[in-house]
Amino acid sequence: MCGIAGIAFKPGAQITPEVVSALARGLAHRGPDGMGSHVSAHAALVQTRLAIIDLATGDQPLFGAGSVLIGNGEIYNNRELRATMPNVAWTSGSDCEPPLYLARDQPDMMVPLRGMYALAIDRSMPGDVLLARDPFGIKPLYTAMTDRGLAFASEPQALIGAGLVQTAIRPEKLVELLQLQFTTGTQTVFAGIDRMTPGDLLTLRDGHIVARTSHPAIAAGDAPSGEDAAVAMLDRVLQNSVEMHQRSDVPYGMFLSGGIDSAAILAVMARLNTAKVQAFTAGFDTGSVADERDAAAATAHAVGARHERIDITATMMWRHLPQIVAAMDDPVADYAIIPTWFLARHAAGSVKVVLSGEGGDEMFAGYGRYRAAMRPWPFGRPMRSKGGFERLGVLRGEGRDWRAGLAASNDGLSGSRLVRAQRADIAEWLPNDLLLKLDRCLMAHGVEGRTPFVDQEVARFALALPDRLRVQQGFGKYLLRRWLAQNLPAARPFARKQGFDVPVAAWIAAQGERLGELVARAPMIAELAEPGAVRLLFAQADQRRAGMACWRLLFLALWHHRHGLGGAVDGDVFEVLAG
Repeated sequence: MCGIAGIAFKPGAQITPEVVSALARGLAHRGPDGMGSHVSAHAALVQTRLAIIDLATGDQPLFGAGSVLIGNGEIYNNRELRATMPNVAWTSGSDCEPPLYLARDQPDMMVPLRGMYALAIDRSMPGDVLLARDPFGIKPLYTAMTDRGLAFASEPQALIGAGLVQTAIRPEKLVELLQLQFTTGTQTVFAGIDRMTPGDLLTLRDGHIVARTSHPAIAAGDAPSGEDAAVAMLDRVLQNSVEMHQRSDVPYGMFLSGGIDSAAILAVMARLNTAKVQAFTAGFDTGSVADERDAAAATAHAVGARHERIDITATMMWRHLPQIVAAMDDPVADYAIIPTWFLARHAAGSVKVVLSGEGGDEMFAGYGRYRAAMRPWPFGRPMRSKGGFERLGVLRGEGRDWRAGLAASNDGLSGSRLVRAQRADIAEWLPNDLLLKLDRCLMAHGVEGRTPFVDQEVARFALALPDRLRVQQGFGKYLLRRWLAQNLPAARPFARKQGFDVPVAAWIAAQGERLGELVARAPMIAELAEPGAVRLLFAQADQRRAGMACWRLLFLALWHHRHGLGGAVDGDVFEVLAG
């Protein structure tokens, strides 16, 4: 896990040492263990390193096969790839070294890779630059066309901080953010900065994209012949994925909720490790939401894990929320950023790698919205057909344009209603909300996040399952529950759970009048919403829908203060908004 940035030059373009240093400073939090750079006639490459694999010789850039590479992420099948290349004279144990030789020897370097990654390779012959992003979009990569060529970075703020792109906001993307809590497609909220599409391999020459190869996240797999065979196959697939995701030269642990997904990861980790697994669980100081810390503790006890519980209070949230939001330069108004950030801060005291259950719902059909989407017309309910602000009378222009990105990404999806719903989430919700949240919150504390469910082989298996093994007896994730009932019954996989929640509505309601005034007069909120309606909404924050809308407005006010206006975030929420 690292930060990468650079420029693929237009003919005659150059870069100054000051810009190289500025790019490195913008990504320093992603790589506290070192910095490296390389400048050629074709490109400038900058990397900040979080050392996870090959601590001694894995510094980047890496050189070999007439090329130079910088990377962010992990190539999990590094060992297997090296075994297929016996004639290579390896110079390091870095998991990112095999792609150097794949880029030389294979027509498509991404096909053999299994992992999470964003890579940049400067090839002296044929004189081009390759950019690659993993098929699920686990690792971020952003691009911007500049007067020097195509610039790229792991985070937009690095490009802006280095002066390569000026801060200019797309208001329509902020409306989409308010309605959905995330933004879709390749366009970011910053004019001139785009997300690189998950699974894309770009070839750059003379500072321009000259070729693009796309790699789908989900390849066709074989469906098991029956339920028992499917449980056995799931066992093999999960163990293989968790084993690969545990490959590390530094201490690792895992995030444990009271839910099915993290319990399954814990069960496999406990099976594979001789030492006790280190598990971290978050909870809150209010009874307004379900607290699953006791359930998580019982699950951890059943496998002998070392379990640490983190209490998150309203005081902690008000104090640190400006910093948390500041970490989300590509904004995600998902209230789960709060526990994720605090968990990462705590975990950083003992581990550098954390495994997470993110992606289990998407792969094995856990969300209630999937079951709703399965119903035949006219009883089915399209996913995200209603935005968070529809008919609240708060936004100046609600319209339906905010659904355009979803409609475009969902066009042409194949499979049953259930499969199409899952594929839609894997295309947009997963990379642009859940994985982005995990990346930014953990990288803010120098911790690497890994997601064993978001894996090519897991997806190949899960998306080939018949619908009845994903949803059955009113339960989503039916097959995963069946497996967990055999392997970790203490997790009570068929018990009805309330799900993980964060008491943001209750916290906001307790400060409603004070917050409503501050948020209503924040510059971007005043541009997008009616100030009087905002104040009224905050007065009703104890109602769930109003409370969630207030949370998104509060997030946007803090986000724009930092990333739109360049304001400081060293005070609490009230001090920052008061200016």
